[in-house]
Amino acid sequence: MAKRRRLTAPDVAEIEALDEGFAAKPSVNPFETGQKSAPPIAKVSAETAKLRGMAAVTDRVELARDKADAGRWRDAEEAGQAVRYIPLSEIDRDYLRRDRMQVDEGELQELITSIKTNGLRSPVEVVALDEGGYGLVSGFRRLEAFARLNLNRDGFAEIPAFLRQGTDSAAAYVSMIEENELRANLTPYERGRIAVLVAGQGVFASVEDAVDTLFAAASKAKRSKVRSFAAVHEGLGDLLRYPNAMSEKAGLKIAAALRSGGQATLRKALGSAQPDSERDEWRVVETALAEFEATPKDTSRGGRPRQVTRIKSRPLTSGGDLSAEVSPKGVRIDLKGANLAEQDVERLLEVIEEHLMSKVSNS
Repeated sequence: MAKRRRLTAPDVAEIEALDEGFAAKPSVNPFETGQKSAPPIAKVSAETAKLRGMAAVTDRVELARDKADAGRWRDAEEAGQAVRYIPLSEIDRDYLRRDRMQVDEGELQELITSIKTNGLRSPVEVVALDEGGYGLVSGFRRLEAFARLNLNRDGFAEIPAFLRQGTDSAAAYVSMIEENELRANLTPYERGRIAVLVAGQGVFASVEDAVDTLFAAASKAKRSKVRSFAAVHEGLGDLLRYPNAMSEKAGLKIAAALRSGGQATLRKALGSAQPDSERDEWRVVETALAEFEATPKDTSRGGRPRQVTRIKSRPLTSGGDLSAEVSPKGVRIDLKGANLAEQDVERLLEVIEEHLMSKVSNS
């Protein structure tokens, strides 16, 4: 069995040495200065406090940066430069009367292929509507392409769009027309038509104001032509079947006839015709123009006298039309559609010659 160790009371000198040792220990206050070092736990606490102070400074920097980014975002939104994704179902494509009357199917398919391959490079433009949703300002073809792709593909239910803030109707129409003129030129008839439509909606005081504003970048001569086609749309737009096929020369000729009082003649001709093509429609118009121009004009109104007078066309029972033009320098007889032999033509010339000879002898 082990022996128990006998405990003895410490010596007084040993106790004094222990007291001196405790007095020599460093202070637990980490913020005291001097040559004495703090214990490890005190150092950790001091470093943590310093890091907290630095974190507060970093947070303030990040907050300032976030505020600056938010400000820039608001500025971009107000300027209409912020792109957002908007569901197709929330966009009213008929918010504006469209300037383009029809979409070329071939060009639309090319656009669809490009979007599938490369994505949409240019967002559409919309405005927020008071009743909710958005009104389309520009990008009709891009919206149509997305709508078709959305029928059988994922990822096309929303379209990138610029949200234009505070855009009034006049500015919206200008934006639409500028885009279409740059991307794919409008036809002469489409330019005149949209001027009439927006003036009719009260966006502009008159068709003239509409043309001057919508086509402000165009030359004076071009704006004059737009006004001529606007007159064609106002006078005949409800009867024309192929207006976009009308050449600039043809449109200006029709506009001149309308200004001279030929609207009734042209409307009568178009109203009773059923053309199957743009060529057939132009024949109807051309015949009506010839009939109108052959009608004697009231010279009492003054103005420059006509140099050429067209004789009203006469349909022949055997087939064809017979017409003529009289000018100060001669007479031109036009026989269309008749199948005459050479001897028949010779006989006609003899009849004319005999008539003129008898007229001279009688005078």
